[in-house]
Amino acid sequence: MAARGRCPSCGSAALVEDAHYAQQQLVCAACGCVLAEGLLTTTYTEEEHLREVAYSQSTGQKEQLSRCLQRGIRRVQDLCKVLQLPRVFEETAVSYFQRAVQHPSFHLVSLEKKELLGGCCVFVTCRQHNWPVTMGTICSLLYAKQELFASVYLSLQKELELSVPALSLADLVKTHLNSFRLFQHATDVPAPFVEDKEKVVARTMQMVELASETWLVTGRHPVPIVTAAAFLSWQSLQPSARLSCTLGRFCKLAGVDLPPPAHLRLKELLEILLRMASQLAWLRVFKLDKKTVVKHIGDLLQHRIFLLKNAFCLQDEEEQDAAAPGEGSPGSPPAAGGAAQEKGCPSGGKRQREGGTRPLLPPCLINPRKRLRTAAPSPSDSAITGDEPISDSEIEQYLRGPEEIRAFSKAKAWP
Repeated sequence: MAARGRCPSCGSAALVEDAHYAQQQLVCAACGCVLAEGLLTTTYTEEEHLREVAYSQSTGQKEQLSRCLQRGIRRVQDLCKVLQLPRVFEETAVSYFQRAVQHPSFHLVSLEKKELLGGCCVFVTCRQHNWPVTMGTICSLLYAKQELFASVYLSLQKELELSVPALSLADLVKTHLNSFRLFQHATDVPAPFVEDKEKVVARTMQMVELASETWLVTGRHPVPIVTAAAFLSWQSLQPSARLSCTLGRFCKLAGVDLPPPAHLRLKELLEILLRMASQLAWLRVFKLDKKTVVKHIGDLLQHRIFLLKNAFCLQDEEEQDAAAPGEGSPGSPPAAGGAAQEKGCPSGGKRQREGGTRPLLPPCLINPRKRLRTAAPSPSDSAITGDEPISDSEIEQYLRGPEEIRAFSKAKAWP
């Protein structure tokens, strides 16, 4: 038997302890001879007792989680470096990722969702620090689908109870327009199409504010609105050379995707601009259409508040309440009713049908979609219960005495 502290093979005293996965070994550093082997243990605190346990509870499982955590942290750090985020952003995103990996809700998710978890932590950090980064930017860097990324982001926000402020339209406009290639000379971009970035951003901000004031933003995805507003702003700066350019070509030259609803948002913005142009005295002599009105966008935006008040019914509640009794009272003269209708909102009058002012309503109320057909009533629903209302044509069948007949005739003759 070899002496204590020496290798029985070569007699060297250079004995070291080597952890092979979760199994502790005593190895000779000179010849590599294994002197002693331990047993598979559960945790580091129980290694002294040499208890055999399942691998899912062993130190090997902990090492695997540690490797997954390290890869995720490196992915978060690399993403922050690509986005050129400050150091404090990187530290916050890493702390969120560590909390998410340790949360039980993210232990059994798919590998694809685990890879997106780091990107969601970076996205949350940018939103909390008011750093203008969109979800589409993160998805393009991670080659991920926005629907899947959004589901992981919502789960992260819910499970960790994170407070994430919404990105303002102003920040979104600046971020979205930063990726446009029309602000610098390129071989595939014609010289008349190149424009100063600050001018386009400033006018696009005014167009987006106009869209917000006319209900075009509420309930809509912001990117198509920003795209349509940027296209009109870019055209209006040099209309003579750019009116022939379409929205699709504009997005292709700018190097951005064309969202399908952008054509609808463009049509709605042009309708608002045409209605505003009808209130300017020096534009009434021209027969403006959806192309020629772009030339006057600068004047329309300059007098935006005044034109919106004249183009739409933006009255106070007191004025509407004062006009309502004059329209509906039976004793009022026709002239008073007509004047009230001209001053008020002619929602059902002849002037609205002829193209006059109308209430400023959301597009979903102006052009409502067709409702789905309801299912046919079941026999139980169509059964007579005795509680049905009685129509005026059938009520005479239920009159019994002369007093009821006289009362009913008197009620019908009442003005």
